[in-house]
Amino acid sequence: MSDSTNSVSPSSDYASISSGDQSLQRSRRSGDGNRAIVRESRHWHDVFWSAIFVIHLICLGFVLAVLGLNRFRRSDRLNIDRYTQGFLENHKGLTEDYWPLYAVAGGIGVFISWIWSLLLGSYANEMMKVSVHILTTYLAVVSVLCFWCRQFFWGGAFAIGALLEFLYVISVIDRLPFTMLVLRKALQLVWGLPKVIIVAHAFTIVMLLWMSLWSFGAAGVVASSMGDEGRWWLLVVLSVSLFWTGAVLCNTVHVIASGMVFHVLFHCGQEESSSLPPSSLIDSLRYAVTTSFGSICYGSLFTAAIRTLRWEIRGFRSKICGNECLLCCVDFLFHLVETLVRFFNKYAYVQIAVYGKGFNRSARDAWELFQSTGVEALVAYDCSGAVLLMGTIFGGLITGSCIGIWAWIKYSDRVIMVASTTMLMGMVLVGLGMVVVESAVTSIYICFAEDPLLIQRWDADFFTEMSETLHRRLQHRSARAREVLTTA
Repeated sequence: MSDSTNSVSPSSDYASISSGDQSLQRSRRSGDGNRAIVRESRHWHDVFWSAIFVIHLICLGFVLAVLGLNRFRRSDRLNIDRYTQGFLENHKGLTEDYWPLYAVAGGIGVFISWIWSLLLGSYANEMMKVSVHILTTYLAVVSVLCFWCRQFFWGGAFAIGALLEFLYVISVIDRLPFTMLVLRKALQLVWGLPKVIIVAHAFTIVMLLWMSLWSFGAAGVVASSMGDEGRWWLLVVLSVSLFWTGAVLCNTVHVIASGMVFHVLFHCGQEESSSLPPSSLIDSLRYAVTTSFGSICYGSLFTAAIRTLRWEIRGFRSKICGNECLLCCVDFLFHLVETLVRFFNKYAYVQIAVYGKGFNRSARDAWELFQSTGVEALVAYDCSGAVLLMGTIFGGLITGSCIGIWAWIKYSDRVIMVASTTMLMGMVLVGLGMVVVESAVTSIYICFAEDPLLIQRWDADFFTEMSETLHRRLQHRSARAREVLTTA
């Protein structure tokens, strides 16, 4: 952005944003000036990745059934132990010894997810502050408990996690007021769409059904006669699979909810919800599980990891000063991750939901839209995704802690295995409850970039706050750019 951009008022700033580099969006205006959504014809995209995902589920389902049945009610029922002679040890357990722990973990995860969603609706500010501030303390407490149990690796891992969380919160503390505002508005949108919440709950039940089979196999692995190394390798593979499956279901809900929220904002001021097509939800659901499912499977593999890395690097980069060597290294990583974000970002799911594009094109178009309008500065400033992730991790930690205590009482030698895998289960289930809020946030930014008047019609005060914040961020970036040029 040029310096002249920053010398104008927020209102004129947004006049230029809504009019500049928007030829694609202008083409979607009808003759009377009203906007109309023009979707591309719905073609199947990224079919290869949907096939890979389905094949992965079928194959893994078979393996999970075998692993669980081999230790169900009788040791080595299927004579698998003969293939693991090099890893055998004396301890032998049964699947049903550990399966109830996973069943309870599933129940705790769903309970936390639903309670968290209800409390977010009633006490949004308080719950978001809890997500931000209590996670560091909880990670530190878990770290101390791991050291006390002589689990030094896990104690160190949780201690590093607590330190990174603390540093991140300190680095973005000035952004939290705006983040809380965006999240409150997103919650307002979500609670106005009860059918979307019902769909999210339905997907939670689907996830629970898959977890019943997954936990059956995981319990069989924990109960197996393999040594710790063999069991850990199997659990890592199963955990990666569960993470991908959970991400696919979360992002499927993301696409459905994003499409509905976009429609609400698009039709706002046009007789409100009465102007929403009656089949909007059914169409969004149908597209998400058919033509767009491959794109969802593809994006789910990479988006979460890249997004988390970007948050951390941005937080540290904003606080580094005076150490040119460290700043140079961080800048290299920052630009590398920014390149990846161009092709893997969560805003792609809104483009997928509304326009039916493939994942890479959706991600690229969304990012180019943000950069051409300047809204990328506002997106970078917002921390709503990180706050929701903190709530998800906290829910997973509570689930893993509860089951870990139970496992420590009954099977102290397997407590870390059980606790870590049940923590992942809790994170996936809580994440399914949180994703509708994140969908509303992403849809708000896409609508704001495509046509700021959509947000103004919906909530004029919120539009003014977003406009002023973006104007300040653009001024801040220009000031930093001038400072770099001066010192160069």
